[in-house]
Amino acid sequence: MPPVNALDIGSVVLGLVVLIGGGEALVRGASGLATRLGVPSLVIGLVIVSASTSAPELSVTIGAVLDNEPDLAVGNAVGSNIVNVLLILGASALLLPLAVKRRLVRFDIPVMVGISILLLLLGFDGEITQLDGGVLLLAAVGHIVLSFTVSRGEPNGPPAVESPSPPNRKVRPRWQGVLIGAALIALGIALLVLGARLLVSGATNIASSLGVSSLIIGLTVVAIGTSLPELATSLIAVRRGERDIAVGNIVGSNIFNLGFVLGLTALFVPAGIPVAQPAIALDIPLMIAAAVALLPIAFTGFTIRRWEGAVFIALYVAYTVYLVLAATQHQALQGFTIVMLYFTLPLLAVTLIAVTAYEIGVIRGRKHAAPASPPNYDDTDAI
Repeated sequence: MPPVNALDIGSVVLGLVVLIGGGEALVRGASGLATRLGVPSLVIGLVIVSASTSAPELSVTIGAVLDNEPDLAVGNAVGSNIVNVLLILGASALLLPLAVKRRLVRFDIPVMVGISILLLLLGFDGEITQLDGGVLLLAAVGHIVLSFTVSRGEPNGPPAVESPSPPNRKVRPRWQGVLIGAALIALGIALLVLGARLLVSGATNIASSLGVSSLIIGLTVVAIGTSLPELATSLIAVRRGERDIAVGNIVGSNIFNLGFVLGLTALFVPAGIPVAQPAIALDIPLMIAAAVALLPIAFTGFTIRRWEGAVFIALYVAYTVYLVLAATQHQALQGFTIVMLYFTLPLLAVTLIAVTAYEIGVIRGRKHAAPASPPNYDDTDAI
């Protein structure tokens, strides 16, 4: 077995550092831009940040088509969406419970679920045609337009009022703040893409030198690698208290991956993008299930708690283990499948249903327990 190259280790370390710097710049720029423009930070996360962090997915998908491997495009988009919800949102919730805006539950998550189901329906014939790509793209564009339209009625603090400053301190004009925010976003995008490439390249070379097969590398390193910008951005956003950006980034990125990354790419592939049967049977339904699972979790108290984040991470680990066992045809595959199908998943479903019912009961109890306004009696009422 050849020794691990020190340059590859350095590439991984440098990639992590660059990712952290890119996430910090992107969150700072997005937060500042939201304040200056008076746009809710949730919308910035859903649109600007999510599009920025999906740059690696777009790059990989276009590269796969140019390299005459269009079948990788669907796997890249679907796999990234699964990683986003189960791993990244789970890790963010473990760091700090995530408060979810009502608008996200009532509008954006249903859109994410809807476009995920749409992909399944369009892919039943075994390919994503140019027409299918146009439908996906229109759905994503419609979400962006509605996001900004709905945001006009949502408060985000008074953007025109500058914070108090010392008399000798020069107040920066609003347009300068907008330019600085945009520059930080552009810098963040560049650093995130560079950091992801450095880390994936170094980790892939290290895994190869250790004798790990290219298939397992693709299922683990590359799948997570293209989602590293979302991970870095979400964790930094949570640490900085910008939880709207953290959650909006994941939901918006999933919509962007299917609508723009996959839909836009399909428009330039006359033969269509093939959809493998295993993806229709397992991966896309799992992506839909993860998206649907966000609805009751977010609805119950509008918070994603730490234990719910831990459940998401455990599900992703189980999914990855299943993929590796299935790809290698390991003898433990049958036993693992039986345990997951007939014990773990049913137990998880019962737990989620019970917790959801309990939380809904608590919410209803609070509403009924709220003291009613006492009747306003006057002298004419007393007889």
